[in-house]
Amino acid sequence: MKDLPYAEPYKTKMVEYMRPSTIEERKQWIKEADYNLFNLSSDKVFIDLLTDSGTGAMSDKQWAEMMVGDESYAGSQSYLKLRDTVRRITGFQYFLPTHQGRAAENVLFSVLVNDGDIVPGNSHFDTTKGHIEFRKASVVDCTIDEAFNTTVFHPFKGNVNIEKLENSLKLNAGKVPFVIVTITCNSAGGQPVSMENIRAVSEVCKRRHIPLLIDAARFAENAYFIKMREDGYGDKSIKEIVKEFFSYTDGMTMSAKKDGLVNMGGFIALNNEEVYKKASVFSIMFEGFKTYGGLNGRDMGALAVGLDEATEFDYLHSRIGQVAYLGELLV
Repeated sequence: MKDLPYAEPYKTKMVEYMRPSTIEERKQWIKEADYNLFNLSSDKVFIDLLTDSGTGAMSDKQWAEMMVGDESYAGSQSYLKLRDTVRRITGFQYFLPTHQGRAAENVLFSVLVNDGDIVPGNSHFDTTKGHIEFRKASVVDCTIDEAFNTTVFHPFKGNVNIEKLENSLKLNAGKVPFVIVTITCNSAGGQPVSMENIRAVSEVCKRRHIPLLIDAARFAENAYFIKMREDGYGDKSIKEIVKEFFSYTDGMTMSAKKDGLVNMGGFIALNNEEVYKKASVFSIMFEGFKTYGGLNGRDMGALAVGLDEATEFDYLHSRIGQVAYLGELLV
């Protein structure tokens, strides 16, 4: 018998009733939806495994923030709380909230991406690729070959192939506004990227004076895999690991609906003041004033708490352990 996964490190204070259905009902509903599950209404789905993006429950401390949110248009205390949390966890000094991850891409890429540019990375997420191509630029996938071979084990299948990256930068000299690394690599099976690989990509970028950005939707999960799989990190906390890999980069975009543990939200974080100021203009155009960026104050407060809770080992160990347990049973 396989070992049971680590127990959930929380108590359940609220439940949501779901009506069980019969197989006959489900067959009829699927037929009426033209066999497209996206056409089903949520009340007809008893177990929903579509995505973790914004679909989970929030903690009691997050709900407490919902009650004390500062909804001021400018200078919101909830904004300041979130800004300071992002600075403490990531080390980046400049911060712009957005309503979700693709909005962060839209704002930042409006500054950085131009017609004819080339953006290398590891299996860009679909919205990342879409925002780049919308601006008449192109992406180059530099993911390692092992990522696409399901018959072999590799602890970090999200890694960037350094040789592919260097060749791409050499071939497209003068056309690369930045390199982007997605952690974990969602479009390649949600696979993690090692600290060694992030460091190596950073060194390549620094030699060529090219910024390195992180698509950080699942940054905490990636830190967990580094802790569990990479030599030298077993005794480090999740927050220490997070702080280290962000230190090798120049900025990040974030869909907070994943490792922010909220139902809606995102942000941009940077160390470049000039880029931040330019992005602020697009934030005002597309999202809202730079101290709310399309988010309610209560949502920013909940996100500030969520970022701290998502970077706790016990939470990650329980959630990822459950997924591993199910996967092993299916194998």
